[in-house]
Parts: sequence; structure tokens; C-alpha cells
Amino acid sequence: MSTENTETAGSLADRITKPDESVQPATSNGSTEEKKDDGAGVAAQGSSLQEPEFDVEVKLSDLQADPNNPLFSVKRFEDLGLDPRILKGLSAMNFRKPSKVQERALPLLMHNPPKNLIGQSQSGTGKTAAFVLNVLSRLDLSTEEMRATPQALILAPTRELARQIGGVIRDIGQFLEGLTIGIAVPMDPSERPKRMTAAAVVGTPGTVAELIKRRILNPTQFKVLVLDEADNMLEGQGLGDQCIRTKGMLPRNIQVVLFSATFPPLVRTYAMKFAPEANEITLRHEELTVDGIKQLYMDCATDEQKYNSLVQLYGLLTVGSSIIFVGTRVAAAEIEKRMTAEGHTVASLTGGIDGAQRDAVIDAFRSGEAKVLITTNVLARGIDVSTVSLVVNYDVPVVIPQGSRQRQPDFQTYLHRIGRTGRFGRIGVAITFVSNREEWNWLRQIQEHFGCAIEQLDTSDWDEVERMIKKTIKNTRAQAKFATV
Repeated sequence: MSTENTETAGSLADRITKPDESVQPATSNGSTEEKKDDGAGVAAQGSSLQEPEFDVEVKLSDLQADPNNPLFSVKRFEDLGLDPRILKGLSAMNFRKPSKVQERALPLLMHNPPKNLIGQSQSGTGKTAAFVLNVLSRLDLSTEEMRATPQALILAPTRELARQIGGVIRDIGQFLEGLTIGIAVPMDPSERPKRMTAAAVVGTPGTVAELIKRRILNPTQFKVLVLDEADNMLEGQGLGDQCIRTKGMLPRNIQVVLFSATFPPLVRTYAMKFAPEANEITLRHEELTVDGIKQLYMDCATDEQKYNSLVQLYGLLTVGSSIIFVGTRVAAAEIEKRMTAEGHTVASLTGGIDGAQRDAVIDAFRSGEAKVLITTNVLARGIDVSTVSLVVNYDVPVVIPQGSRQRQPDFQTYLHRIGRTGRFGRIGVAITFVSNREEWNWLRQIQEHFGCAIEQLDTSDWDEVERMIKKTIKNTRAQAKFATV
């Protein structure tokens, strides 16, 4: 994937294969040495929240199977035969019943003998909890030796998402005695252990491949391989090669699970080769837009007016938490510098800063210490911070297709970006800035692609802008409060 004004998956792949990669092992009780709110959002994702209505389509690899069999859909977690300690963890995290996707995915995931699965579902519908439950249910923690044996591997495209998934595993599995979690992300060589002793391993592809190559991570006992944000992982320049190389080091009979909000046709074809004879769960294309997100745009005459409009919005950005997506690292640094100089408190996170600083920034954002986060597409996928009520596309996401020199709107990235708000049935606000005819054409194509309405904000009346956005955010909180009663 090539692009002129977005941070590419290829550049990320280059960074995560540096020789100073290391790991972050979990403590013996399954809790990583991170802040409690790393991986936060699980409780807020609880299935007691109201969920948009949509149909989940299931395609079984075994055409002789009966899709109407009760085993292919569950209404209660208790019907899955889960370990009581896992059920206790679900209850503690406020997961009261399966989401629509989990109703169909969990029986297929947990069926024995294990079957591969390709799952497509929009952001905030419980994909992570679905594959985490499958992972936890397949771990053998009966002896000290098995607790130290890597048995499940989850790959994610960024360190932030890997750490978040590790937090979800820790929280849902908090009552499983001896659960150990290894976080394999780029880290200082001095912190690299001689051997990874963790039942569940979550990491970025380059780091994991390097650990296996160095014989720090033993791949021979893995039972489950999960790719989160699988379309990006398989399509991304460099990442796809690393995923293939890693899979080639694992047992041939391993269960392969691919999850993503989007699967473009070419990537889906490749995914079916990566996970052969897989059951499939999909949403129809027109259902992929997130209904719970109020989509708006601001017509700005110049780039400078874009910045001034962002500053005008600052008071609204801090009502909850907000993410500002820009096209380049340079733009992120420049906006942070200008806003900080003018007395505004903002944080910036891009792939250009070192791992420890990235961890500190995302932890501060999760905890609410930082309210406004400026970032590139490195955080467009999968990151779940339940307090995010507003997303700003400072730059329209674009891509340059292979073999072309013409920039086009990046539909998948737009969907993933706005999906950082409106999590699990809540209402959110997404505002896209346009400052020239080309950007307007891109936004128009996005509207047509998803069949959605993106309304204009009248910036001649900022009082009305503030009233409308605050009303939407207030409705978000009211809905969440009602839904969790």
C-alpha cells in the first residue's frame, strides 16, 4: 500500500523489524507491568450497552453443516461451556451477554475440532473479546510447565494495539490462576529476556518473527494464531511478508483466526489462502458505516483556516477525549507545537517517536490525563478508548493505489478513523476538514461509497456549532448511562 500523505504500513513494518526489538513479559498472575487503564475500554464495551441492529451473515466451510443448529448461535456466555473463572472475568468486565457478532462467532471459534475463521465486523462490536475468549478457552494452565509454554499467538499491526489486546486478555482472564501474558513489541535490547515464558503472546509481526528466530520464543506448542486488523496485516507492505514468515514457523494444524472491520476483495481472496477452509462471518458493504457516529464536515478556505477552525474547536475537544488525525508526522508535530505555544494542552503520537514515549502518551490518553491526541494513521485501527466522543479528520485520508500516481480517498482508513468514536453502540461525532476542491471531491466519494450523509457545519456561527456538538455528546452520555442500568 502506497500513499503520499499517510503513514504507510510499510514504514511501520520497517520500524518493528529493527534489531533492538524485545518483549514485555506479564507477571505470573497475568497482569502486565503497565497501568491498569492500558487496554481500558473493556468494561465500557460491555454488552449491556445498546447495539445497532444488523444482520451477521455466516458462510460455513462445511456445506453439509446445518447453520440452524443451536450450536451455531448462542444468547448466553454460559451456553458455551466456558471455564467458570472466565465467566467470572466476563461478569467483572460488565459483559452480560454476547454481542450480535459474538453470538455467531463464538460457537464457530470454540467448536472442536478447531476450525479456521475469517471474521468481518465493524468497530466496537466485540471482535476482540470474541477471539480472546477463544484463546483463553484453549490454554492449558494445569501445570507450571504449561503455564510457561507459549500456546496462543495474537499479531497486531502496532505496539499500541498489541498492548491493548494484552490488557483485554488480562482483564477477562483475571481469575485464571497462573495465566501469563507476553507482550512482544519493540523494546530496548537490555530488557529482552533469554526466554519468553507466557501462555498467551501478543505482539507485532516483526518482533515475534525475530524472537522465534533468536529462539527466545518457542513456536512448537502454539494452538491458535490470531491476526487482528487482518486486512492491514495481509495487505500492508512488509507486514504481509512477516505474517507469512511467522505462520511458516508455527505448527501446521494451528487454528487461524482473522478479524477486521474491512476486507477488500483482493485481501479477502488472500485471506482465504492464509486461513484455508475457514468459516466466514461478514457484514454487507452498506452496513459497514457506523450508524452511531454523527458525520460532519467543515469547509475551510485555506490550510490556515483549517488550523484556526481546530483551535476554535478546542473547547469542545476537551469535553470528553478527542483524536485529531493528520496525514503526516510533520503535520502532527507542527500542530502540536503551535497549539502548545498558544496555551492549549495537547499530546502527539506518531510512529516517529520511540516506543517508551509512545507508551507514555497512549497511557496518559487512556487515563484522561491527556484529553486531545494528535496522531497519524498509526492509531486509526483498533485502539479503543471509551471516553473518545469526537474525531477530527484534519486531513482527508487518501491512498495512492499500486501502479497509479493519482491520490484517491482511502475508504477503509476513513471508516477505521471515525470508528475510534461511537464505540459499541454509543453516539460519537466525526468532523472532516476540507480546504480545496480536491479534498471536497474525496469527501463526496466517501459519502457515495458508504451511502452516508456528511452534513456541513456552518462556521459562520460558532455558537451554533458548539450547541449542536455538545448536544450530540450529551446524548452520548445519556444513552450510555441508560444502557448500563
